[in-house]
Amino acid sequence: MKFFKLFKNFRNDEEGAVTVDWVVLTAAVVGLGAAALTMVRGQTQALTGKISGYLSTASVNSTF
Repeated sequence: MKFFKLFKNFRNDEEGAVTVDWVVLTAAVVGLGAAALTMVRGQTQALTGKISGYLSTASVNSTF
């Protein structure tokens, strides 16, 4: 009988449930951010290489 009363109290107690929800939500947002960063990082490095190549061959006129 004591076990059922303990289980009923545990089931009805909602203290801390909001904290667990926020932790799960925050972990999901961080995971999505990391996934987006991984996808964008490769393309950014390729674009940086193209810009560097263009700027290294560009000439600057110092006269007007």
